[in-house]
Amino acid sequence: MIKNLIKIYYGPGSRKGISDSPLTLHVKKAGVPDLTMVDLPGITRVPVKGQPENIYEQISGMIMSYIEPHESIILNVLSATVDFTTCESIRMSRQVDKTGERTLTVVTKADMAPEGLLQKVTADDVSIGLGYVCERNRVGEETYKEAREEEDLLFKTHPMLSMIDENIVGFPVLAHKLIQIQTTMIARCLPEIVRKINQKMETADVDLKKLPMVMVSTGEALMTLMDIIGSAKKSLLRILIQGDFSEFPDNQKMHCTARLADMLSKFSDDLQANPKQPTEFLMNEIKVLDECKCVGLPNFIPRSAFLAILSQHVDDIQVKPVEFIKKIWDYIEVVLSSVITKYSENFPQIQSSIKRVGRNLMCKIKEQSVDRVIQIVEMEKLTDYTCSPEYMKSWTEKIEEQKRFVDAVLCDGQRPSSFSMNGFANVKISHLREYQAHLLQQAFDMKMRIVLYWKIVLRRIVDNLALYLQLSVKYLVNTQFQKEIVVEMVDPEGGGGVEKLLEESPLIASKREKLKNSIKVLKESKDAVAAIVDQNYE
Repeated sequence: MIKNLIKIYYGPGSRKGISDSPLTLHVKKAGVPDLTMVDLPGITRVPVKGQPENIYEQISGMIMSYIEPHESIILNVLSATVDFTTCESIRMSRQVDKTGERTLTVVTKADMAPEGLLQKVTADDVSIGLGYVCERNRVGEETYKEAREEEDLLFKTHPMLSMIDENIVGFPVLAHKLIQIQTTMIARCLPEIVRKINQKMETADVDLKKLPMVMVSTGEALMTLMDIIGSAKKSLLRILIQGDFSEFPDNQKMHCTARLADMLSKFSDDLQANPKQPTEFLMNEIKVLDECKCVGLPNFIPRSAFLAILSQHVDDIQVKPVEFIKKIWDYIEVVLSSVITKYSENFPQIQSSIKRVGRNLMCKIKEQSVDRVIQIVEMEKLTDYTCSPEYMKSWTEKIEEQKRFVDAVLCDGQRPSSFSMNGFANVKISHLREYQAHLLQQAFDMKMRIVLYWKIVLRRIVDNLALYLQLSVKYLVNTQFQKEIVVEMVDPEGGGGVEKLLEESPLIASKREKLKNSIKVLKESKDAVAAIVDQNYE
C-alpha cells in the first residue's frame, strides 16, 4: 500500500479571502507512485470585491515559503496556450532556483495549442533544468484510463505533437520523472536531514535533562531544596564577597563588589564635601563659648563648648549615613532576588516563597543596620577622641596663626577687612572688632580644633560603615541566608516548601511532556529516514 499526501490551500472562496491553513488528504492505493504533493493556490493580481487589497502579496508570500527550501521540487504547471517567457510562476521559481536544477515544468492542454509547442519545450528559453513534460487534459466524463489512452494516441498520431520526444510526453512519464527526481533529491538531502534531526534530538535531550527531576519523596525534595540554597549561596559568595562576576559578565549591576565600592566612594565624597560656611566667621563659636562660660580661668576652653559644636556638626550629617546604608541594602536586595530567581526558576511552586523569605530577611537586616549606623553616628557626640598624630600636628600649624589673626582684628592702625590663612581664604573679620582678645583667641582655637577633628570624624564614620558593611554582607551570605530559608521552608507552619516541591508545576510538566513528544517524533523521523536510505540502496 502506497500513500500519497496532497496539501490543498483554499483560494478565494465564499469569503473571497486566502487561508494558509492546509487541508491534508491521504490517498492510499496499491500501484501508484509514492509522492508528497503540495498544491499551491493560483496567483491573483487584481482583488475582486470582498478580497483583501494585498491578496497578491499574501499568495506570493505563501508560495515563496514553500518553494524556497532547497529540499523542494518546484513543479511549474503551464498551459500550452501561454507564452512561457511571461509566466508569473516561472519568474517566481527563477528567483529561488536560478539554474533551474530543481524546477520541472508540466505543459497542459497540449491538444489545444500544438503549433510551436515543440520549439517551446526544446528551446528552453526560461532555464527549466529538470525539463518539460507535455500532457493532455481529461475531457468531459472521461475516466482516468480513457484519458490516458486518448493522450497516448494523441502524441503518437498528431502531425505536430508526434514530433515531440516520447520521453517528455504523457502522465506516466511525469509520474516516473517525479519519482526519480524525488529519489535523487532525497539522496542529496538525506545527510543534512539526518544531521538536523540529530541536532534537534540532542538539543531536546539536553533541555529535558536540565529540567528538575520529578520528586517522589520528602527526602528528594529536601535534597533539591538544599541544592537550590547551596547554589544560590555560592553565587552570592562569588559576586558579593570575592568580586567574581564571571556568572554575570554582561550585567554590570551584578558586578557587586565594584558597585558597592562605587557607592561607598560617592558617599564618602558627599559626606566630606565642604559644608556651607556661616556668613560671619567665628560667630557660632563665640555664641557657644558665651553660653558655656563658667567661673574659672579665662584662657581655658570649656569642653562642653567643643562638644556642643561637635554635636551640631553631627546633627547636620546624621541623615546621610542612614540613607546610605538603606540604599546599600536596597541594592543588595535586588541582587539577592536576581540570584534566587535564577536558581529557583525551575521550581515556580516554591520560588515565591523563597523570594518572600529573602525580602523578609533583607527587611530585618536593613532595620538592624539602620540602628547600628545611628549608634556609629551618635557615638561621635559623646566624646572627642583620636589617636591620630595628624590632629596635633595640624592643630599646631593652625594655632601659630592665632596671634596674627587677633592682631589683624584688633590692630590700632589700618584695619584690614578680611584675613587669609591655609584653609581659610579672605574671611571677613570686621564684625569681630567688638570682642576682647581672649574671646577671639578661644573662638579661633575652637574653630581650628573643630575643623581638624571633624575631618577625622567623617573619615571614621566612612571607615566604620565600610567595615560594618563588609561584615554584614559576609554574615548574610555565610549564615543568615541559608538559615532563614531552611527555617521557613522546612517548617510546615512556615509554608511547607519541601512538600510543595513534590508538586511539579503545570508549566514544567507541560514543558517536559512537549520535550518527550518531540524526542519521540524525532526518533520516528530518524527511523523513517533510515528506511528510505535502505530502500534506495536496495
